[in-house]
Amino acid sequence: KIFQAVVSCVGRDGTIYIIPKSFEIELNKLMTEIQSNFKCLGLLEPYCWKKGEACVVRGSDTMWYRGKVVEPGGSTLQVQYIDHGCIERIPQCHLYPTTLYTAVPPFCIPCQLYKTVPIGNFWQQDAVDCLQELLTNEEVEIHVQELPDNPWGKLSISLYFGGMSLSSFMAYQKYCVAEDCQDVSELELLEGDIPVPRSYMLPLLPIPGDIFPVRVTHLVSPKEVYICLDPSTNLVKQSATEGDANCDSELETLDEALKWCNKSVESFPFLTHFRTEMPCLVEYQDGLWYRAKLLSIEEFDPVKILVQFVDYGSFSVVPTSRLRHIPYHLLKYPVQAVRALLAGFKPALYDKNVKRIPYCPEWSVEALWAMMECVEGKQLSASILALSPEVTISLYEDDQNLVHMKLIEMGLAELDE
Repeated sequence: KIFQAVVSCVGRDGTIYIIPKSFEIELNKLMTEIQSNFKCLGLLEPYCWKKGEACVVRGSDTMWYRGKVVEPGGSTLQVQYIDHGCIERIPQCHLYPTTLYTAVPPFCIPCQLYKTVPIGNFWQQDAVDCLQELLTNEEVEIHVQELPDNPWGKLSISLYFGGMSLSSFMAYQKYCVAEDCQDVSELELLEGDIPVPRSYMLPLLPIPGDIFPVRVTHLVSPKEVYICLDPSTNLVKQSATEGDANCDSELETLDEALKWCNKSVESFPFLTHFRTEMPCLVEYQDGLWYRAKLLSIEEFDPVKILVQFVDYGSFSVVPTSRLRHIPYHLLKYPVQAVRALLAGFKPALYDKNVKRIPYCPEWSVEALWAMMECVEGKQLSASILALSPEVTISLYEDDQNLVHMKLIEMGLAELDE
């Protein structure tokens, strides 16, 4: 059986507690009922608690939760939140004994990784820390492999996050040995001596003549832009949206994969070999890591590399400390930004007294700023006129007017028949 779930907690022993997405509505109903039935403080008079006794627990968020006493004694008791799995020491004044909800089974399921043996036969503290950091409150895919021998035992599962096997990831980090680790190759990282260079896949483009929604994510000049298709799906980095019109789920998967990579990026080695067009992960100025490719070495002391963010089209010069190897599984998603030339207009007559774009002197800086205002953050539409030698498009505003007409009106460009 395969289903989606949220990881509510990772125990100190490495037990993974999950709440199936299908349970969420019923759990929320139960929580609402508990809040309406318990509006009091905890039990203030002395009470002799017993191990395994059912109770409700007032959490740090002031909500009441179902609980079970794990270890009585003293002014605080060890209590497990039975619908979330976590165990905490709770003052007696935040507990209340009740048998109201004992007929309702716990909503969280304790799990263990199938045929996965932790180093030393128990999960070391650094491995537990890694599991907690990766999984807590995250949505994952669960593949049930083996049912427990008793109803209260642990479910044996394969767990996938961002398309990656957790067992394979933990084995790669040398926290465990996974017997049935079939997709470790996906976790292998690009190395400089790989004989066959890996590269990103290009996206499928709409049929020439069809009109489709786009966003412009980067301008090189008023005539050269990077577009992303299907503005209904967001990537992590910017509000700019991208993707093939029929690839919503694929983009969500890319988004998830990037999120997980950001959580574990410290385990990916820094780049030590540099090759033009080489895929890599690059740290952006927001502190997050994105897919990119190497273009050229710009400085040598210290070394700085010109890179392009393949899902946005933008460029940056970065030190090698912001470059890391990219996992293979991130290469299976097509790049989201497509370079395109805009048809139908050309630069106005050259005026040497007007400030020009240094790398594209036929265009004025004013024309670039004007085009930015026309496209930045806007939902546009496009139609492909030619796929070779370069992708050439007509770009339209919401009202189906060509975006470059604004530049024509301002005298910054001329019509090009």
